[in-house]
Amino acid sequence: MSIFIDNDTKLVVQGITGRDGSFHTLQMMEYGTKVVAGVTPGKGGQSFEGPDGETVPIFNAMDEAVAETGADTSVIYVPPAFAAGAILEAADSGVSLVVAITEGVPVLDMVRAHAFARDKGVRVLGPNCPGLISPGQSKVGILPGQIVTEGPIGLVSRSGTLTYEAVFQLTSAGLGQTTCVGIGGDPLIGTNFIDCLEAFEADPETTGVVMLGEIGGTDEQEAAVYVSASMSKPVVGFIAGQTAPPGRRMGHAGAIISGSAGTAEEKMKAFEENGIAVAKRPADLVALIQDALN
Repeated sequence: MSIFIDNDTKLVVQGITGRDGSFHTLQMMEYGTKVVAGVTPGKGGQSFEGPDGETVPIFNAMDEAVAETGADTSVIYVPPAFAAGAILEAADSGVSLVVAITEGVPVLDMVRAHAFARDKGVRVLGPNCPGLISPGQSKVGILPGQIVTEGPIGLVSRSGTLTYEAVFQLTSAGLGQTTCVGIGGDPLIGTNFIDCLEAFEADPETTGVVMLGEIGGTDEQEAAVYVSASMSKPVVGFIAGQTAPPGRRMGHAGAIISGSAGTAEEKMKAFEENGIAVAKRPADLVALIQDALN
């Protein structure tokens, strides 16, 4: 099985006619994702041509796209100033999952967008995330399909690039994945570690989980407590930013140490205290998950 997306996922691409939207739509379609519609205001009635000549209808608004196609998922490739509005529109359209790829969305905008989505019962992944992929089934976002393979390992990460590295290491060692999820590195995100861990615990085909964190905030510590209290499946982890100096943001807007709780040392300590084996390097994750499964 998988979590959040599968063979039946019907996807709308918001911003399908832009540079990033059009490029990644082709990539998703080539992987086999069912892209059923695109949305670009002012370009309704046009169509997007897929890799095999397949055409995807373009609509002016999300409610039209969902009503016409029965879409249940949206992915957002629109500029930061308009991304929160796109999330609001998607959450109001009837889809159950919104994947926000856009980076640099104002935090105050996301406060409103997340609150609205929660009221609607809509899951938001991101913003500033690479999306997710269920190998052999569906890909929503920018994760490269060529590095994944089907198998029993679930993966959740705050870092897109680190996700690619870890997945490559797993695949190279013959450890396929059920779903790989990039939750994003902004201070406010819609889906966190615990949400994904809970879904992996409930998925009968996931036998072990790799969790990749980074400095800043306390999400990893909270996830570690959840693993100890509520998970029967083994979880191994890695924390990026082990040499980062306090007070300096490292890459992501949320990756800044402000107090001892946000340091890599504190996060790694929390992992170990709650039964999560910690890798010193991403390359060590393979041996850790193999040991945990045996």
